Amino acid sequence: MNTAKIFFMIRTKACKRLLFAALACMTALAAPVHAQTHEQKPLWELGIGVAPLTMPAYRGSENQEFYLVPMPYVIFRGDFLKVDREGIRGLLYDTPKLRVDISADGAIPASSDKGDARENMPDLDPVGEIGPSVNYLLYENNRTRLRFRLPVRAVFASDFTFIDHEGWKAHPQLNLDLMDRAGGWNFGATLGPIFADRRYHAYYYEVSHEYATETRPAWEAEGGYSGTSLMFSASRRFENTWVGMFIRYDNLAGAVFEDSPLVETRHSFMAGCGVAWVLGRSERSVSTKK
Repeated sequence: MNTAKIFFMIRTKACKRLLFAALACMTALAAPVHAQTHEQKPLWELGIGVAPLTMPAYRGSENQEFYLVPMPYVIFRGDFLKVDREGIRGLLYDTPKLRVDISADGAIPASSDKGDARENMPDLDPVGEIGPSVNYLLYENNRTRLRFRLPVRAVFASDFTFIDHEGWKAHPQLNLDLMDRAGGWNFGATLGPIFADRRYHAYYYEVSHEYATETRPAWEAEGGYSGTSLMFSASRRFENTWVGMFIRYDNLAGAVFEDSPLVETRHSFMAGCGVAWVLGRSERSVSTKK
């Protein structure tokens, strides 16, 4: 393999990791959603920012990655398509108590050549998730909202030349939002278990006989409990500047893949902060729930 081809592969892999790290940061550090009074806001707002971010190569890996990534700031307040603190979603059904929408998420790629548990195994490609989410309002006042959310998503892996379906994932959760606190800050907390099918767990944690070694025995995945996730976030919007931060902890104790030789730790941490500058907004305004 010539030097130019090796450089291209390395550069492409690095770009993929930065792209999906930026998307992960955009999801976790998205703009705030407010309580239920109506006001006029621009249909869309666009900006750019920067965010330091740390996350494991995959949940259960001791290989903690660090990034400094460009962070797009995108707000879109359409009737069907919305982009805000809850990510990218398409609204399917909406009542004061119950909402059904389409939600998306993703995960960064991970190399298998760094001397960790996946050494000499195939690299993990970037992962995208999309599917319906049921959201039920449990409690709300002007500055507090508690909801139960149930996103169920199909999982796809791709290196941008192919797309493979890698199973299904569900993440029932309680979501608490505290708005306009401590001088204009918005705080959020999310807690809930994760469940996934055999195919999803196999993508990350299965070891086929082909890749088994003396220290990494063959291991077959199964579907079921995939750990519990807890996330805290805070954000504040100034005139044309937005700042935010988050920290997420996943506990993998009791997960069906806990005994996989690819699980090096039962604790997973992700954290980041960011600042973004709003560079443009639409002249058209729409009525929104503040």
